[in-house]
Amino acid sequence: MGLAAGGTLLMPTLSSSAADAAPPPDTVVQVTGDAANGFEILYADGSGLFPPTDSEALAECSEYDMRVERVRCRTEVRTWYRDLAVLQQALDWANAADD
Repeated sequence: MGLAAGGTLLMPTLSSSAADAAPPPDTVVQVTGDAANGFEILYADGSGLFPPTDSEALAECSEYDMRVERVRCRTEVRTWYRDLAVLQQALDWANAADD
């Protein structure tokens, strides 16, 4: 991809067979819930992941002895739940475009 000599953006095209292909089994297809009540992450192969609520995850962080470990853990938890919410919003938007 890139710009052609005339400044035109060249976009790739998908063939119908590529668009109809099933996604890889580990593709996230749906995220439901929220950080306070827990998320449910569903994959194309039908499996799911159910991370703990944010309060449960943060409680586990308090079990670390060193302050730097507790701070690192809390930062990872906040980032994980923020990213799950963003992914949930993106999937909702993408699925709405299919309707």
